[in-house]
Amino acid sequence: MSSTETTATNARVLGYDPLVHDGIDEEAMLTLVLPYVKTAKEGAKRLGALLEKYGTGECNSIAFNDKDEIWLLETAGGHHWAAMRLPEDTYAIVPNQTVMQEVYVNDTDNFLVATDLVEFVEKHHLNPQPGHFNFRNIFGTQSEADAYYNTPRTWYGQKLFNPELTQDPTSQDMKLAMKPSKKIAIEDVEFFLSSHYNGTKFDPFGTFASGTKEEQRQFRSIAMDRNQASSILQIRNDVDDDHAAIQWIALGFFAYSPYVPFFTNITDTPEDYKNTTNDVSVDNVYWLEKTLSVLIEPHFHEYAETVNAYLDACQSYARQRVEATDENIAGDVSEYLTKSNLETAGEISKRTHKLFDSIVKQGLNLSKTTWEKGQNL
Repeated sequence: MSSTETTATNARVLGYDPLVHDGIDEEAMLTLVLPYVKTAKEGAKRLGALLEKYGTGECNSIAFNDKDEIWLLETAGGHHWAAMRLPEDTYAIVPNQTVMQEVYVNDTDNFLVATDLVEFVEKHHLNPQPGHFNFRNIFGTQSEADAYYNTPRTWYGQKLFNPELTQDPTSQDMKLAMKPSKKIAIEDVEFFLSSHYNGTKFDPFGTFASGTKEEQRQFRSIAMDRNQASSILQIRNDVDDDHAAIQWIALGFFAYSPYVPFFTNITDTPEDYKNTTNDVSVDNVYWLEKTLSVLIEPHFHEYAETVNAYLDACQSYARQRVEATDENIAGDVSEYLTKSNLETAGEISKRTHKLFDSIVKQGLNLSKTTWEKGQNL
């Protein structure tokens, strides 16, 4: 269960169903839902029932997955919601915007909705397209802010996974569920989540493809300075259930941070991944990655080769560790996976500290005051 991605409900809907100040918000959703459900669909049902009863003070989108299905739930106002099962072999990109499109309320195998959703829409004349029930058009926003902040991220993701498409990055009509042109690997997801419109005129890093300064700053990047933590939630179908789930975690600015695989059936996490302090300390992975981003960005091109080599090596190592862990499980599985995570994360932390050392030492020669005397002085 993801919790959550902030979205927006349009002002007209909020006039009839205001947000609830003391309702169920994102910080409570995991606690109130995940321990009580066994499937993704059960998760969507339970959260929906809680939203109807207690309301919410925020507009959010929440994803649920199990080994068979993925469900996406979007809130609408204080008490309304809808959820859909993503079709087989499709992906969805959900920026900070309501994205669910046509909802077929009678198809309960693939859609769930608030008990009074249809009546609520009819009573307040909210549907601009009678004969359809387009959740995005009824409840969402299509603002200028969306065109700068949200839709370009969908555009770039679909450009990566369906390169045959030609779309406008500000379009408000891009499809939600898309079948990719080829199978999507963990590395493809990592690249997208770590990207900044690479290879386009909108890349803010002044690369070969970057356009004018205005174009480089036109859209909100996927990876950005406010990044804190990113997760890829993977449940595999080709191994036993007790070690099927992996949470790939990146901290800091994702363009420079590796995704570390953590088996989730565990009893503890590494010390440098928990108890993050308010004060900067490179003994903590969060602050280590944040500090690296501050050092790297001013000299992105000078450090790019070093950083990319580090990221590639970490990803290869991560793949090796997942396979080795799967093949050598013995005894108490939770205990074994906990120890395996400690080893994997420990090695990647070690490599990250080596990168930090290298970046600092390279940086000593990048000062604007660096001066060589020459042979005659």
